[in-house]
Amino acid sequence: MPTYMYEAMDNTGLEVKETIDATSEAEAQSKIREKGFFVTKIQEKTKAAKKKKDKNAPAKVQTPQKKKTFALGKVKAKQLCTFTRQLSTLQDAGLPILRSLRILEGQSKPGPLKNSLIGVIDDVESGNTLSEAMAKQPKAFDNLYVNMVKAGEAGGALEVILQRLAEFKEKAQSLKRKVQGAMIYPVAVLSVATLIVGFIMVFIIPKFKEIFADFGVELPQMTLALIACSDFVARYFYLFPLVPLVGWISIKIIRKNKTGAWVLDWLMLKIPIMGQILKKSTTSRTCRTLGTLIASGVPILEALSISRDTAGNAVFKDAFDHIYAAIREGESMATPLRETKIVDDMVVNMVDVGEETGALDTMLYKVADVYDEEVEVLVESLISMLEPIMVVVLGLIVGFIVIALFLPLVKLLNDLS
Repeated sequence: MPTYMYEAMDNTGLEVKETIDATSEAEAQSKIREKGFFVTKIQEKTKAAKKKKDKNAPAKVQTPQKKKTFALGKVKAKQLCTFTRQLSTLQDAGLPILRSLRILEGQSKPGPLKNSLIGVIDDVESGNTLSEAMAKQPKAFDNLYVNMVKAGEAGGALEVILQRLAEFKEKAQSLKRKVQGAMIYPVAVLSVATLIVGFIMVFIIPKFKEIFADFGVELPQMTLALIACSDFVARYFYLFPLVPLVGWISIKIIRKNKTGAWVLDWLMLKIPIMGQILKKSTTSRTCRTLGTLIASGVPILEALSISRDTAGNAVFKDAFDHIYAAIREGESMATPLRETKIVDDMVVNMVDVGEETGALDTMLYKVADVYDEEVEVLVESLISMLEPIMVVVLGLIVGFIVIALFLPLVKLLNDLS
């Protein structure tokens, strides 16, 4: 009977390396799962020994490899989303993984994604698994992506996992696109208004200042304040682009400190409406990530660790650390989640029901769907509020400028009459 060497993780997330006797690889995996282990790698012992011998054999002549092109930055989320859906479709059609990767690499334009696919194809051809090859390309495939592919390989359901991963990426991209699209209008209006007011301050008001000086009119306080503001803008105009840059650098420096990052993220969550949008979108993202990983067969502790990294908020990361420690001690997930007080009672109750019924992944999906809808409503509400606020603020600025410029003219006309 063949002997299989395997690597697996137990229910606490610890790695196990052992051997098992079975008539086939499928039977070996079944026996390992009966022990309560999650298989990450399995190989027949004789084949493993043969591979070691082959290392000492003369190297074979290899076909010329494709060269990578120079490319900066990471793979864009939209590109990765499209690639995942295409790979899922090809795998569902029954094509070998290597052929699927070559097809998609051939269709890709030169850039970070094509370079990463070339690296993945080379590693797979060398005998590595798909997850091992993807782990070597962090610019394209993050920890979440690699672990889900690894779970799919171990469970023999790679096409199903890729389909789930594609759906996850598409929903995350859709929500991000909606939020960004909704913010285009107010940002564009504020940018144009700033340019117009800046033009008035630098070029128009100095002309009126010369007119008032020629006529020797006594200027009211409102006009003097406007001229002083105009002089400041004209003299120090080069400082205005530096303000956001200095602010951005300051935030980056503060975030280097763990306490500073936590305080900044806590303050962000307390901003009216914007804080709610950030809180609900983070909850949605982490719940969908956690649900997808659990449904894919990734151990709960490892799934929590990966979800923690996708939060992007120090307050949520601390909460995940607390939940991780509690589950490791044998508690359920709902109790420490309630103690963190970062999510609504609805989320806690849904998680509690999911644990009771054994459908935690389904409940996490439902939480993510509900919060996605709430984020869309909050974004629309924010835009609805911003429009009248912008109109009122711009009206006050323009009104102040007009009144401040015309008050001396009215006084001059009265004096002449």
